[in-house]
Amino acid sequence: MIISERLKQFREFQNLSQGDIEERTGLLRCYVSRVENGHTTPSVETLEKFARALNVPIYQLFYDGEEIPRDDQETNGTEDWASVGPGQRIFRKLRYLLSRINESDRKLLMYTAEKMTGGKRRKRHT
Repeated sequence: MIISERLKQFREFQNLSQGDIEERTGLLRCYVSRVENGHTTPSVETLEKFARALNVPIYQLFYDGEEIPRDDQETNGTEDWASVGPGQRIFRKLRYLLSRINESDRKLLMYTAEKMTGGKRRKRHT
């Protein structure tokens, strides 16, 4: 799973341009492009901005599958795990902790998550 590909997939699915994302998030279009092309790793706060602009729950950006995931509430009428109870507390704590890590630790975490899920990491252009 590569976040950059998921963001681009959601944007294109909704027929939005990078300029539309710029207007909705306040992020520069060139930054949106760099994120979508995997040249920079966005922070958790930036991912939240993308999720709001795309009108999707943030957890859907991490989904590893061919199809764009549908919201659980649309499919079976239940709340998602991060909305109530223990899942909500865990998600808040995770969000807080992730917002405090530095860039190198964020890259290490993303690399580890990709390896754990069997994802392939793309080489970065320098």
